[in-house]
Amino acid sequence: MKEVRISEGERFVVCHNPQGAERDAAVRARLVARLTEMIDGSDKLSVTKRAELRGVISTKPGLARFLRVTAGGLLRTDEAAIKAEEKLDGKYLLRSSDPTLSAEDIALGYKQLAEVERGWRDMKQVLDLRPVYHRREDRIRAHVVLCWLALLLVRVMETTCEESWPSLRRELQKLQLGSFRGAAGSFRQRSEITAAQRAILAKLELTEPPLIQELTPAAAAS
Repeated sequence: MKEVRISEGERFVVCHNPQGAERDAAVRARLVARLTEMIDGSDKLSVTKRAELRGVISTKPGLARFLRVTAGGLLRTDEAAIKAEEKLDGKYLLRSSDPTLSAEDIALGYKQLAEVERGWRDMKQVLDLRPVYHRREDRIRAHVVLCWLALLLVRVMETTCEESWPSLRRELQKLQLGSFRGAAGSFRQRSEITAAQRAILAKLELTEPPLIQELTPAAAAS
């Protein structure tokens, strides 16, 4: 982060997020690839058809900002625009009028606010806080508290494992429990624990689930 002052009453902090830079670069690469595919072979089109294609691209801001039109009306990717945007990857600007906060505190406060907003999005989308199908107040309160506890559990897992919840969930969902039945009886057996799953359980200080569960012998013949 870097602080920039333009006056006594306003402070700006420029921040750089390496992970955000990777995401921005990946998104731009997909957009440029799509634009390149759309304009590939457009030199052979008539002037009218080329103008129509340009009109279609202009309705897509993500693509239009990387489009360059030559003096002869040909469609090209704008390499200068791509390079200019690369300089902004992962960067964002914060503004503050508080003279007592350090640049680090301003950036930390913004990240905390972003985490709060992400929490609300997860409550509504991932955990399905809404809609509430209960009518009694105690049941509504219980529903909200359970969603809050679930969100707390998700955040504890993310913080402890230093991974995102979608990544943790994808890995843990591979752990399955199968039911088997034969002449000797029935039992339930889990799938083999992968190295990634074992690492997650170890970080969370959780005991690995037993391999065999609910072993039930067949009833003795009469």
